[in-house]
Amino acid sequence: MRRWSTALAALMLAGAGLAAATAPVSASRAAAGTGPSSAMCEVGWGSYGKTGADPAYRPLTDVRTGRHECFDRMVLDIQGAGHRAIGYRVGYVDKLNQDGSGDVIPVAGGAILEVRVAAPSYDPATGKATYRAKAGQRLPGVDVTGYRTFKDTRFASSFEGDTQIGVGVRARLPFRVFQWDHRIVIDVAHRWDVLG
Repeated sequence: MRRWSTALAALMLAGAGLAAATAPVSASRAAAGTGPSSAMCEVGWGSYGKTGADPAYRPLTDVRTGRHECFDRMVLDIQGAGHRAIGYRVGYVDKLNQDGSGDVIPVAGGAILEVRVAAPSYDPATGKATYRAKAGQRLPGVDVTGYRTFKDTRFASSFEGDTQIGVGVRARLPFRVFQWDHRIVIDVAHRWDVLG
């Protein structure tokens, strides 16, 4: 544990803010009942929609979530993306309307974050499923019980090359979206003022 703390401190000093921002709660901090320092959690993400260009349509293979000191995280794995850009559009909506049909998919929570990624849940070349999810159902293998910000997840569709997901969050909170290798990462803060 001491070696991990020393390595983390060195990364922070070297300017690796991403590593510091994504480190889970340490056992010693959790045992002491203290929260993260305000300096570690201050960010200026905002709640406006975020987009990334390049709809190259590589298959979605998995969706995972995790809890961190300052935010809840969703990670979308895209097959074969490597360092090539992945198209996405993420933003708050009043209702989650399924692409194609326009049907409303209920999503629990105080606000709905709509996630669209240029990554179908099937291989565009063969049509073979790469991520088995059903419209209107929770994301397979994702359980957000006990999360501070995430309250629900729903698969909406994979239509014309885009996958659409609804994330129910506690309230309309600040979030960020970025590409990390072959993944799209979405972090939603726990609070507005100081994230923590």
